[in-house]
Amino acid sequence: MTAPLHDTPADADPTEDVAPAVDAGVKKVEGRSLKQIAWNRLKRDKVALAGGITVVFLVLVAVFAPLIVGLLGHPPNDFHQDKLDELTNLPKGALGGVSSDFLFGVEPNKGRDVFSRIVYGARISLLVAFLAAIVAVALGTLFGIIAGYFGGWVDALISRVMDVLLSFPQLLFIISLVSVLPDDLLGLTGTSVRVAILVLVIGFFGWPYVGRIVRGQTLSLREREYVEAARSLGGGKRHILFRELLPNLVAPITVYATLMIPTNILTEAALSFLGAGVKPPTASWGGMLRDALETYEHDPMFMVFPGVTIFITVLAFNLFGDGLRDALDPKGTR
Repeated sequence: MTAPLHDTPADADPTEDVAPAVDAGVKKVEGRSLKQIAWNRLKRDKVALAGGITVVFLVLVAVFAPLIVGLLGHPPNDFHQDKLDELTNLPKGALGGVSSDFLFGVEPNKGRDVFSRIVYGARISLLVAFLAAIVAVALGTLFGIIAGYFGGWVDALISRVMDVLLSFPQLLFIISLVSVLPDDLLGLTGTSVRVAILVLVIGFFGWPYVGRIVRGQTLSLREREYVEAARSLGGGKRHILFRELLPNLVAPITVYATLMIPTNILTEAALSFLGAGVKPPTASWGGMLRDALETYEHDPMFMVFPGVTIFITVLAFNLFGDGLRDALDPKGTR
């Protein structure tokens, strides 16, 4: 009979050395919240992160426009006739007068700093885009969740209203509205009036898109177990709508809002290009493109800078919105 290799004392705890070995060999599993899962997915999407960083940068540029222009440019409405050729009124030098003093050159005929007008134009475009998206999301969420939850004639009425608004010519309506409204309205004057009109009209005609998304999601959520449980426990309609259904609609609403903002930017630029946006001399990317039509054959750079800025801004929002949609998708594997 073979003797044991190690004798264990009678008073020793048999689990004393086993527990550390088990802890060392088994990795502790920690649960992750939905926010953590979405953030981990988003971090792995480098393209979406690049779009998000660009969006943050553009927002900071718009917020700190006076400081940036004070350091790197000139007031956006100041004329610099000495930078223009006396015969042609075109910028002196190559690339539209680009220099260390004028980073994007100067505007033909007027000599205004293109860089400063690009920076200040970001304020108008992003302000209109964000505020119009907020209006559209607020109205679309309210009417969409009501239509999806109550159904019946309420759903039919709201759905028909959405169909009518979706078929309405938005650009023509805004152009005709701007042409008849006074310069002073409800205490607002000048550019403030135009910005308020653009925000309200773009947001009003944009809410049916959000409303359809919210309505469809509400139709599938209203039959879930947690809604039935809240109803059986005596929860009222307001409680179910805003405490049970709405929190579960935040993800699709957020994604659609990020995808709506670039559309609003393009709409504002198109309206400014057509003369229905903000009034000169307020800087606007669409207004700069309109002014560039007169001289693009001789000075194409004046058209390139606002055009590239619009392209980069819209692309950044779209890339970030697509990545956010994939990150918040509960069935996604990215």
